[in-house]
Amino acid sequence: MKQEEFLKKLEIELKISKSSAYTLRNYMAANKVLLEFLDKYPSEIETDDIKNYMAEKLADKSASSIILFLAAIKYSHQAIFKEDPTASIKRPKKERHLPTTLSKDEVKKLLNELRTEKSKLMASLMYACGFRVSELVNLKIVDLNFPEKIGHIRQAKGNKDRIFNIPFFLLDELKDQAEKQKNEKQEYMFSARNGKLSTRNLQKIISSASKRAGLGDKVHCHTLRHSFATHLLEEGVDIRKIQELLGHADLSTTQIYTHVSTEEIKKIKSPIDSL
Repeated sequence: MKQEEFLKKLEIELKISKSSAYTLRNYMAANKVLLEFLDKYPSEIETDDIKNYMAEKLADKSASSIILFLAAIKYSHQAIFKEDPTASIKRPKKERHLPTTLSKDEVKKLLNELRTEKSKLMASLMYACGFRVSELVNLKIVDLNFPEKIGHIRQAKGNKDRIFNIPFFLLDELKDQAEKQKNEKQEYMFSARNGKLSTRNLQKIISSASKRAGLGDKVHCHTLRHSFATHLLEEGVDIRKIQELLGHADLSTTQIYTHVSTEEIKKIKSPIDSL
C-alpha cells in the first residue's frame, strides 16, 4: 500500500469514527511527517523506525506532543493493519502545568480593549459561560432558548452535549446578535465576512487585546475559560457543578483549579497562627 492510499484510508477511518476536526488534523499530520521522514511503505514501518524519528525530530518536544504523536501512529496502524508498532514504546509522563488565569480586574481590562461590540460580546460569552473557543464559533442561533434563558453546546469535546445558562447581563445583546444573523441568513451566532468565523481569528483578537491591556502575550481564548472556573471556585461553587459547566468527563481535570485559586490559598491559615 502506497503512502497516499494509506493516508486516504486513515482519513476515512477518522471520519466514520466521528473524530473531531482537531483529532483528524493532528492524526493526519503526524502520520504524514513520519512517512515523509522514513520514505517507506506504511506496512513496512517498524518500532525502531518510529523511535529513530522520535529521537531526531521530537527530542525537544513536550510530553503532550509525543503522546499525541504516538496515539496518531497507533490509531492508524491498528485501524488499517490491525497491529500496533508503538506498543513497546514507553510514553513520557505528561507534564502538569497550572493554567494561566486572570483576576476579575484583568478580565475587565481585556474586555475594555476589544475594539468592536461583536468582539466584546464573544469574549464576554466565553468568560461568562466557560466556553472553549471551538464551542463559541460553532454556536448556532437555534442552540439558544431565550425565553428559558438557557443554551445548548452540541457535540463538544468528547462528543458530549451540555446546557449553559444565558447570562442576564448579555441577554439583550445576544438577542440583537441573533436577529442580525437571521437577517443575514446566517445559522451561526457569530460569523466572519467570508462565512464561518475561524478559531484562529478569534485567538488573534483576544491576543491583540491582551497586549493592549498590558497583560502580556500569554493570554488566549482558553484563558477566559480557566478564569471562569477559577472565579466560580473562589465564590464557593461546588467543584462538581463546575465540572458539569465545563463539560469535563473526569473530576480530576476540574480539580486542577483547586491549585490555581489564589483567593482559596489566602484563606488557609498557618498552624502557627493558632499556637
